Amino acid sequence: MEDRSNGAMVGALMLVAGGIVGAGAALLFAPQSGKKTRRDISRYAKKARRKAEGVVDDFSAQVTDMVETVGDKAEEILEKGADMAYEAKKDLLKAIERGQDKLEKQRGRLAKMIG
Repeated sequence: MEDRSNGAMVGALMLVAGGIVGAGAALLFAPQSGKKTRRDISRYAKKARRKAEGVVDDFSAQVTDMVETVGDKAEEILEKGADMAYEAKKDLLKAIERGQDKLEKQRGRLAKMIG
């Protein structure tokens, strides 16, 4: 078990050492000066910032559109609900009136029977 953890430790150290040696070699064999490298990094950072701003603007516009759409749909649903409630009330009143008419007819029949 100890051999296994030692092997993992050695592997990790070799990986770190390889990264350090590779970075050093890259600096030694870099084809451009530090000033040019800094300028390139600055340009790249500005480009990345512009792209990020564009993505944020697009995302913001999409969220705004979605919020407006949801608001419109909610308003539409509320209006339909109000219309449905009004129609349901009208239907209920009609049903009550029909029930009252039938009740009056039955009362009249009962009154005739009783005398």
